[in-house]
Amino acid sequence: MTGSGAILASLEKLGVTDVFGLPGGAIMPFYDELMASTSIRHILVRHEQGAGHAAEGYAAASGRVGVAIATSGPGATNLVTAIADAHMDSVPMIAITGQVFSHLMGTDAFQEIDIVGITMPITKHSFLVKRAEDIPEAIASAYLIATTGRPGPVLVDITKDAQQGPMTFNWPPKLDLPGYRPVTKAHGKQITAAAELLFESKRPVLYVGGGVIRAEASPELLKFAEACGAPVVTTLMARGAFPDSHQQNLGMPGMHGTVPAVLALQESDLIVALGARFDDRVTGRVAEFAPHAKIVHVDIDPAEIGKIKQADVPIVGDLKDVLVDLLDAYKEAAGKQKADIAEWWVRLNQLRENFPLGYTDDPDDGLLAPQTVIERIGQLSGPEAIYAAGVGQHQMWAAQFIKYERPHAWLNSGGAGTMGYAVPAAMGAKVAEPDRLVWAIDGDGCFQMTNQELATCTINDIPIKVAIINNSSLGMVRQWQSLFYDGRHSFTDLNTGHTGPDEQTRMIPDFVKLAEAYGALGIRVTKPEEIDPAIKLAIATNDRPVVIDFIVSRDAMVWPMVPQGVGNSQVQYARDAAPDWDEE
Repeated sequence: MTGSGAILASLEKLGVTDVFGLPGGAIMPFYDELMASTSIRHILVRHEQGAGHAAEGYAAASGRVGVAIATSGPGATNLVTAIADAHMDSVPMIAITGQVFSHLMGTDAFQEIDIVGITMPITKHSFLVKRAEDIPEAIASAYLIATTGRPGPVLVDITKDAQQGPMTFNWPPKLDLPGYRPVTKAHGKQITAAAELLFESKRPVLYVGGGVIRAEASPELLKFAEACGAPVVTTLMARGAFPDSHQQNLGMPGMHGTVPAVLALQESDLIVALGARFDDRVTGRVAEFAPHAKIVHVDIDPAEIGKIKQADVPIVGDLKDVLVDLLDAYKEAAGKQKADIAEWWVRLNQLRENFPLGYTDDPDDGLLAPQTVIERIGQLSGPEAIYAAGVGQHQMWAAQFIKYERPHAWLNSGGAGTMGYAVPAAMGAKVAEPDRLVWAIDGDGCFQMTNQELATCTINDIPIKVAIINNSSLGMVRQWQSLFYDGRHSFTDLNTGHTGPDEQTRMIPDFVKLAEAYGALGIRVTKPEEIDPAIKLAIATNDRPVVIDFIVSRDAMVWPMVPQGVGNSQVQYARDAAPDWDEE
């Protein structure tokens, strides 16, 4: 067969059933083969970034590898943002790109870009394939690397002559990956040491990161947490890894975390970090983070351990296995006793009582409270739905006010913070999980970056629901400008909704008309009594996508908040309820 046939046969052998892409000159030979496939569904996107985020959403919702395909040059570079996003959030993804003929490489040929060089820092590995006979090994290796150890994106760049050339297909190919040996089984002595520290601790916290979800380790986490009785905090990437309804869950830590979660870490004497990376949004000023805590750090990626906080007990291994071993070791260390952390829970329950999450549901400008809208979407849709968020204020409110009871229900761009993630990620999630209700909770700024994928959804019968939290501005930037720049709102007004009593409301674009132009159902909501009927109509409409334009107050802010660059002890519960800030 040809090299292109080998790409297709390799993907089929690996069990890939869905791919997202956009053809062009350098990948055309493969697209000619793909047309004849009966087992792989190709979704034609309207922009390569949409293909990348759709592959991410597909992977994050299902745990299976996502595949995005693009041509050389600008097609490949349009994938870069999504590849970087997948790298930051440990999403298993394969990006297949066409490349110019091998004899033209290095000559600045039409649409030639060194995509392997560009993506080297943001992939687990990047392959350049110049010979047809090397294709099966490259695709199989990419799949193995993307899905084992710490998951992540792998790029396979294939020249046009490799796609067209003849080869003999054999499966499985022999893989040659010297040095790639992910550790999955943790060292027994480290497990014992961690269990003993946990039993002796008076103020422990289980600091749960997105690695628990990637490792499919939520059942093991639940058993371990209930056995030790320690409080649990779930990071932005780990929402749903541990049920929100569970009594031990204190919520999300970090810059916009709950006060109990933030202060639990701050006041702890032991942090057991499970698949978390001590991100700056969680720690605040690192020198002031959890000053009295010892650290047990469990991660499958040894590069993360000790990178930001020195670990007293480092454990390298797969969380699904490590949590089982930790539970056994903890039971052995504890015997028939239960760790004495009653006083700790008195303190934490007091914080929960004094500082619950809340908001003003009647803004001064008479517009909708965005938190109310998002909370009702969660309540009416339930825990079995999937929620993909863009980036900004609406992302934080969606993380705070929707209750997550299961992994793979919450999709967002955590590490990279990519505007434009929500719509294509929701599209990918709906392809992966067609029987689930899928929401894209987006901002009016984010939505304008990738809304062209509504065309993809309409044509391919992918009935996602889009809630635009339309505050007519770049909301999170505006919030920082209000707090730290004396209210100088420099270039953050978008003129998409209500812009204030002294300004003309222009609605450019009109999101309802835009939705209708794409074949979607468009709805506008401006009054509280319209919120529930609109959400219910969206849920009931499954013959096309739905876009709801919620006109919300642009003065609403995300609270609690820890300003960047200060310690977490300075968490501000509401605008006038915290220590003074004298620096950004």
